[in-house]
Amino acid sequence: MPRHPQSGRSLGVLVPVLLLTVSACAVGPSVRPVIAVNDGGQTSTGSAPAPAGQLPQLDKPQNPSIAWSDCTSATKQRMPETATPLSFQCGRITTPLDSPDQPGIGDVSIAVLKAGTGPIPLAVVNDATGVPGTLYAAQLAAKLPAALLQTFSLVGMDRRGTGASDPAQCVPGSARAQIVGYDPNDSQLDDLLAAAKRASQECVLELDDRLQALDSWRTAEDLDQLRGALGVDRLNAIGHGEGSRVLTLYADRYGSHTGRFVLDGSPDPILDAPSAAQAGAMGAEATFDAFATACRTRGCSLGADPKRALLSLLDKLRQHPKTSQLSAGEALHAVLMGLADRSAWPALGDAITAALAGTMDPLSQFVAPLSTVVDGNPPLLDTQLITGCNDVQTRLPPEQISSMVSDWSKKAPLFGGLFAQQLLLCTSWPVPAQQLPTPSGHNAPPILVLSTADDPVTPEDGTQRTARQLASGVLVSWEGGGHGALVQSPCATAAAQHFLVDAQIPTDGTACPP
Repeated sequence: MPRHPQSGRSLGVLVPVLLLTVSACAVGPSVRPVIAVNDGGQTSTGSAPAPAGQLPQLDKPQNPSIAWSDCTSATKQRMPETATPLSFQCGRITTPLDSPDQPGIGDVSIAVLKAGTGPIPLAVVNDATGVPGTLYAAQLAAKLPAALLQTFSLVGMDRRGTGASDPAQCVPGSARAQIVGYDPNDSQLDDLLAAAKRASQECVLELDDRLQALDSWRTAEDLDQLRGALGVDRLNAIGHGEGSRVLTLYADRYGSHTGRFVLDGSPDPILDAPSAAQAGAMGAEATFDAFATACRTRGCSLGADPKRALLSLLDKLRQHPKTSQLSAGEALHAVLMGLADRSAWPALGDAITAALAGTMDPLSQFVAPLSTVVDGNPPLLDTQLITGCNDVQTRLPPEQISSMVSDWSKKAPLFGGLFAQQLLLCTSWPVPAQQLPTPSGHNAPPILVLSTADDPVTPEDGTQRTARQLASGVLVSWEGGGHGALVQSPCATAAAQHFLVDAQIPTDGTACPP
């Protein structure tokens, strides 16, 4: 197993409900489209006229202002499990802080990375709760088709407060340990509430004016600053997971500067906080079932019933809390992280098996980035709380959440209680002045939306609702499992490649086989 097996994965799974909620609205059931007949390197469907106009032309940069410097060696050290001949360049841009209390005062330094030498820049925005955008862009570039990189160079951006973009690290270590390690079946939430309060208090004191300026609304502004620094009139971009929300915000605010956008696993745009949390729990449960099926098919070490094996491990950790190196809460967070990356499923199965035998280190490595500094990156819990709580106004009473923990644990035995508990983490956080708007896409060119059937971070139903909510949305669904379809599904990847490179818009409702 690599030194840090999670370094190449999206880790946006601790507080997904905080990042997936926009507004309350009733929704109907989703209907999955007909599956495409091939999954090869060619586009799986014919092109169709753009529903809201044609895709913009690809224009080469004019007078870019970013001072790039080679960082190939350092970047490859950050991605030891990925072999690639690509070169990488690093740079920085400066954007206005735009604090709600002191607008126009202060700046934020944003780290960016360019992967490849294609003439057209293609911005990459990752989950705020995942690996830094610069690293994600490097890893994505190493896996995308070479033909795409002949046209584009990927430009990853560390979102403000993450990675090397003025990283925010303000949650006390004891509070992190309490939050990450809390028993997901425990409906007595006093200690968790106390830890959330300590986290909120320390972050308010530590970050001061920066605190509420670390959100998705201002990240969309950062993207427009990046567009200007790249010297392009229209921004072309890929959004992964919750990073897709930033692109929908950008499309609504800067429609005339919006180019070709691909949303890979987008958060639900309309569910309220409890509904989004419950949908997230059910999505994670379904993803584990898909993992279990794949595990049995390949004859993995967990045997015939992987879910029973995991439940046995959680029971074992609860029975010996003082002697176990890992708590039940930490183990479950580790499993969620492993589920996000389909390529990590074999390693996850072996890690659960090792933990059952008393060796906790492999599973511990999956969860380490939540509460510790890994590869120089600040603990993910801090970013998850800051951006997640700044993006939503919902604050639920602890008594209501306690009831949800008990109820949801019956509906989703693995993840129901954990997702309900996450609703508590923003209780003491300052409420943002305004709610993020629901995306519309009315002034944007066609936007390609990729959904994944079993996604533990951005469930399929929510991503499909994003496509329906956007006037310009075009949906391609992958019937597979993991967080995001890009580079996981050849069919979805081909659709994205032809959309970005050739301006070919797939038939809305196309589905790709698992």
